[in-house]
Amino acid sequence: MHDLGAGLGYLLKGQRWVARHGKQYGAGILPGLITLVLYAAALVALALWGDDLVTWATPFADGWPDPWLGLFRGFLTVVLFALALLLAVLTFTAVTLLIGQPFYENLSEKVDRDVSPDGTAPESGLPLHREMWISARDSLRVLVRATLWGVLLFALGFLPFVGQTVVPVIGFFVTGFFLTEELTAVALQRRSVELRDRLTLLRSRKLLVWGFGTPLGLAFLVPFVAVFLMPGAVAGATLLARDLLGEENARETEEDSEGERITHCPDGCPGRYAGASREAAPNDSPTGDRAGARGPERRL
Repeated sequence: MHDLGAGLGYLLKGQRWVARHGKQYGAGILPGLITLVLYAAALVALALWGDDLVTWATPFADGWPDPWLGLFRGFLTVVLFALALLLAVLTFTAVTLLIGQPFYENLSEKVDRDVSPDGTAPESGLPLHREMWISARDSLRVLVRATLWGVLLFALGFLPFVGQTVVPVIGFFVTGFFLTEELTAVALQRRSVELRDRLTLLRSRKLLVWGFGTPLGLAFLVPFVAVFLMPGAVAGATLLARDLLGEENARETEEDSEGERITHCPDGCPGRYAGASREAAPNDSPTGDRAGARGPERRL
């Protein structure tokens, strides 16, 4: 159960990171807004002309008597819109990441540099068009897997009781898994980790993945929320990817409103930081007095 809480913790840390870096947050919202407008336009068009599309696709039913003709085509129209909505939910993250590839690559690299002990970030060394091709190819492969799960769960949804209770819960966990895969891909692709290896990594820490992706998937169901959470989700997924690969994180230090230095330890505070709640800052005088009176350091 520790991994479940740790996954949620990475999601919150990612949102906190972009809150402290407003420039990256502003740039990270743009791809989500573009994707949202495109998807909204497509769904509105389907709502307006979906019945015409169903009528065109079912000429064999033209001679059916009422009310069977209306019921049949009305049912198909509802199913068509429901599948389109499901497809939009499944592909929103992938399309947003593809449109915003340069923005999110830059954001993920800055997170890596910020938490890395040596202040560096892994680089793929590939040109942008090659990275975008790999991202699109892998996203399509993940989409096929997610669609198969979606069709299976849709069919199981017709089972009495189980379809209305157990299946939706399973659906949220499946959505969380694939959502986490798409988001961690930004950081893992820079480390030349192939899709098959990424899936193996994620399956080895399912509770960690569900703790991160399932709450995020639930939040994404609320209109417009996905747009504003996406930058923080990419930042949190970068931290999660570092955990999956066993990479060390440095301490994050900042100052609070009272001038005290606050130490954030992404993976806990090992060594001499483990038991201390407050510690003198490096530029304290030998006597313990501070010329600038910045105050002692404390650990959150």
